[in-house]
Amino acid sequence: MFPKGSLTYNLLLFVKGMLMGVANKVPGVSGGAVAYVLNFHNELIYSFQKINKKAFSLLLHRGFKSFCEYINATFLLFIVAGMVFSYFTISKLLDYFLVHNELQVWSLFFGMIIGSAVYLIKKYKQREFKSYVSLAIGVSIGIAINYIEPTGENHQLWFVFICGVIGVSGMAIPGLSGSYILMLMGNYVFLLVDTVNIFGTILSQLLLGDFAVLQNPMHQEYLVILMVFTLGSVLGLIFFSKLLAIVLKKWEHIVNALIIGFIIGSLGTVWPWKHKIYDTSKLDKYNHKIIMGFEKYSPDLTNAHHLIAILFVVMGICLVLGIEYFSKKRTIKQ
Repeated sequence: MFPKGSLTYNLLLFVKGMLMGVANKVPGVSGGAVAYVLNFHNELIYSFQKINKKAFSLLLHRGFKSFCEYINATFLLFIVAGMVFSYFTISKLLDYFLVHNELQVWSLFFGMIIGSAVYLIKKYKQREFKSYVSLAIGVSIGIAINYIEPTGENHQLWFVFICGVIGVSGMAIPGLSGSYILMLMGNYVFLLVDTVNIFGTILSQLLLGDFAVLQNPMHQEYLVILMVFTLGSVLGLIFFSKLLAIVLKKWEHIVNALIIGFIIGSLGTVWPWKHKIYDTSKLDKYNHKIIMGFEKYSPDLTNAHHLIAILFVVMGICLVLGIEYFSKKRTIKQ
C-alpha cells in the first residue's frame, strides 16, 4: 500500500473518485458498489458522518486545520474532486459510447457487477442463517426496484431537492443506483444530462472571459436548479452516511450481507439486452423522448453483435477479479 497522504495515495483516491462518478452517471450501476469493491466505502461513510456539530465547533474554536483533520478532509477532497472531474470528462466519453455502443457498455458493466458480486461473496466470511436471510432480502429489494414504473419529468425546485437527497443514495448504499432512482423519478435526463451539460457550457464560457453567459435566463434557471440539486445531494449524503454508519456499527455483518444482496439484485437493472420503451404521446419541455421502462430479451447466440456483447461481459468479470487478484498478490508481497 502507498503511504497515506503521499502524492501517489492522493492521486489514487482521485482515480477512485472518478470511477465512482462514472458509475453514478450510469442508470443501474451503483457508485456505492464501486466504493465497496475498491475498499473505501466505510471510510467514505465515516468521513461524511463526521460533518456534524462537533466539526463546526472545532472550526469555530480551534481553526480550519482541526476541522479538516476531524472530517478527514483530504480524503473527501480527492474523492469528491475525482467524481466532479469525471462528470465533465469521462462521463462525456461514456455518454458517447452509450449512444454509439450501448450494448457493449451495458455488457461490460453487467460483467463488472457479476465480478464484484463474486468477489464480495468470496470475501464475506459470516455464514450464519441471519446473513442468508439478509442476503435474500437484499436480492429481493434489488429485483423489486427493477419493476417500478418511471414517472414524468418535474422541474419544481422542491422536487429537484428531493431528487438530490434520494438520488445520492447510490453513493452511500452499495447496489442501489442513484441514477436509476432518478430515472424512476423522471428527472435523470434533466438533472444528470441537460443540467450538467449546460453547466459545463457556462463554465467554459466563464473561463474564456464571457460573463454575458450569466445573463441568459435559461442559464440562470439551470444554475438555480443545479444549486438546489447539489444542496439536496450534500444533505442526503450526510444523512445516509450517518444512518449507514449507525447500522454498520450495530449490525455490520447483516448490513454487509444486505449490501451484497443489493448488488446481486441490481443485475436486473443492468441487463444489457433491452429495448427502451418511450411514451409516444408526449415529449418533455426540451423535446426529449420520455423513457417509461425497458423491454428485456435474451441474447441471440447466432448474432455477432450479441456474441461480442457476451465477450464484454466476460471482460468485465475478468477485469474486477483480475484487480482483486493482483491487489491480493501485492498485499502478500508487502
